[in-house]
Amino acid sequence: MERIVYKELIAWKHANNRKPLFLRGARQVGKTWLMKTFGQREYKKCIYLNFENNVRLKNVFTEDFDISRIIMALEIESGERINDRDTLIIFDEIQEVPQALTSLKYFQEDAPQYNIIAAGSYLGIAMHPQTSFPVGKVDFLDIYPLTFIEFLRAMKEDKLVELIEIFDWDMIKVFKSKYINLLRQYFYIGGMPEVVNRFLLSHDYNEVRNIQNNIILTYEQDFSKHAPINEIPRLRMVWNSIPSQLAKENRKFIFGHIRQGARSKDYEVAIQWLIDTGLAHKVNRVNKPGLPLMAYKDINAYKLFLVDIGLMSAMAKLNIKILLDGNAAFEEYKGALTEQYVLQQLKSQKELNIYYWSSESSNSEIDFLIQHQTNVFPLEVKAAENLQAKSLKSFFQKYAPVTSLRTSTSDFRKETWLINIPLFAIGNLASFLSHIFAVK
Repeated sequence: MERIVYKELIAWKHANNRKPLFLRGARQVGKTWLMKTFGQREYKKCIYLNFENNVRLKNVFTEDFDISRIIMALEIESGERINDRDTLIIFDEIQEVPQALTSLKYFQEDAPQYNIIAAGSYLGIAMHPQTSFPVGKVDFLDIYPLTFIEFLRAMKEDKLVELIEIFDWDMIKVFKSKYINLLRQYFYIGGMPEVVNRFLLSHDYNEVRNIQNNIILTYEQDFSKHAPINEIPRLRMVWNSIPSQLAKENRKFIFGHIRQGARSKDYEVAIQWLIDTGLAHKVNRVNKPGLPLMAYKDINAYKLFLVDIGLMSAMAKLNIKILLDGNAAFEEYKGALTEQYVLQQLKSQKELNIYYWSSESSNSEIDFLIQHQTNVFPLEVKAAENLQAKSLKSFFQKYAPVTSLRTSTSDFRKETWLINIPLFAIGNLASFLSHIFAVK
């Protein structure tokens, strides 16, 4: 399956100031597949080295960081000659050897000609505080589950993707029912590569759910493997509470909903671990839509989302019949799935900075506030065809943004103060905003 970030890997390869590349993202979002595929397609040789349970590799990095010696050892281990011009070196599960992580600094300083990509669990890296991450010495690339657009490509619906990319709203309207049916499937299947691959082979929704449950179990086992013993119960409580927190009318994360009397300071570490591993996304509130939005961030008020909508539907035990029946998929669970879906599509677009806004009295809220280039856009998420926009209208009248955005199952519509974008096209929002509000 094709991934949008593949283009960024190509750009990294040809960059003049290339550094070792570190792929960030939760387990099982496709980092290993992406690295191997890139190496096989774009290089004459691809040296894949997995640091998990490989004692010889661990010993390579214990003596010193002499790059010539390390390269020789890697050649012996792989049985391949490493050429700095046409060989990609992959360090997978690098968290298992903290010294290998440190070595990326010396590759960048002493031997930048080598092509090196690394990936590993942030939980594992956090367990080695004596090893500093080589900040400034590596490039980063964030990897997420498949977006809906990538899902469409996996389903061999490239023409539907093309219509979205060229903003052909009239033709999109013609095929609306097809987009909606595929979107319902995505709400259940999600974007975890193994799940999508299995569905393409079997078209069995029960098998999809079994794989999702296994992935969730693997994540929970990672808590026990990497986390300090005293943090494991808190990690589990926060993780398991996210779906129910999103189902509240006010989706702000409330510690009292984890357990009675819970305080933020008791769960700060657990929440940060989930964010660092890519298992959860935090969206902070801002109290004013000024530039940059970060300057107006309220660190004490935020929403937490999961890594993948399919995993969320599995954790919430939502039935396939509900999700594939009419518009229930978008309205069920109080619209929480739809907001999770939108966040997931926005998060994959690195041009967007994502927050949300609510009034001080909390009687008015905008689902997402997005900074794109020099503009701030309020974005309201509607689960279906219910298009009342009282909060959005009030926000527009008070702060006068260049326009307001709404995403729903309704067709594209551009009014004097509002643009409605179909849910299935929100994954192309950054390109759309660049198209109509380009910085001159």
